[in-house]
Amino acid sequence: MNFDEFTGEVQHRLELPGTGEAVRTTRATLLTLGERLPEGQAADLAASLPMEVKWYMTGAVHEHGQRFDWGEFLDRVSEIENADPTDAAYHARVVVDLVREQVPESDFQQLRNSLPESEDDGNWGKLFEVVDGGGWSDPQEA
Repeated sequence: MNFDEFTGEVQHRLELPGTGEAVRTTRATLLTLGERLPEGQAADLAASLPMEVKWYMTGAVHEHGQRFDWGEFLDRVSEIENADPTDAAYHARVVVDLVREQVPESDFQQLRNSLPESEDDGNWGKLFEVVDGGGWSDPQEA
């Protein structure tokens, strides 16, 4: 999958009006995720993604390995995306599900293992709700 296909898929899945919105959504999610992950882990996860998408998690990040919870993640994503936090949460879940489809299972599992999913410890399980629900499906196909 190349950059245009990736952003086109984000645009389609989220029913966004244009490519610019899809790029901004992708960048907001993956840049913020890259800030949360250690540098090597972000690079591993991004290695199978299109070069331009990979850059959001690696080259665009000024400081990897920051410690913040799901709430702070949403604040950052919604600010970058210029979206309501509820919309940003759904957008991030769909982008992460698309990433899951593109990367090796072991790399995705490493991502999950590094983000505490309990409510007491960051509540990152909410990021994986689309993945855990069986992944995104096209409403027109259902």
